[in-house]
Amino acid sequence: MKKLVIIGASGHGRVIADIAELCGYNEIVFLDDDESIKFCGGHPVTGKSSIVQDISGDVAVAIGNAASRQRISGSIEEARLATLVHPSAVVAKDVVLGAGTVVMAGAVINPGSKMGTGCIINTASSVDHDCVLGNFVHVAVGAHVAGNVNIGDRTWIGAGATVSNNVTICSDCMTGAGAVLIKDIREAGTYVGVPAEKK
Repeated sequence: MKKLVIIGASGHGRVIADIAELCGYNEIVFLDDDESIKFCGGHPVTGKSSIVQDISGDVAVAIGNAASRQRISGSIEEARLATLVHPSAVVAKDVVLGAGTVVMAGAVINPGSKMGTGCIINTASSVDHDCVLGNFVHVAVGAHVAGNVNIGDRTWIGAGATVSNNVTICSDCMTGAGAVLIKDIREAGTYVGVPAEKK
């Protein structure tokens, strides 16, 4: 019996449950602080997130907000954090995936890249060669990160955004959907447009 406890009964949680089933988990339960939610993706919601230590099994934190994902993940033994890779994703053999990282359907991560703890490499996104992503980075749906890019902790690369090669992005940034980042970002904030500028 391979069990996964997913914190966050949401759409993101349903996607994680689907990946988990494809990865061989045959028992999945959810925890959520909204007590009105009883099921998610056909799986039971068995209580609040605070009881995670009382339940056996691996744990996935299905929370999109990076700061919340970091806070919750930090309360869980790292050895329990499940690292999940959708079978249709392409991940080079030398890629390093941190604990609790999820790689979704159709994503590509090329050789020499390293992901920190709790990253989300979302559907049909790509991270090219020799990139370093910090902890709790989210590369959103259809976003593309070119080679030799460094991304700081808790940064969100928006849906369909593009990060040009050799760019460094500091921690705690958010890039808008479709943004194109062509130069280093050294100040936390929200960046939008083509080329991306601070909002």
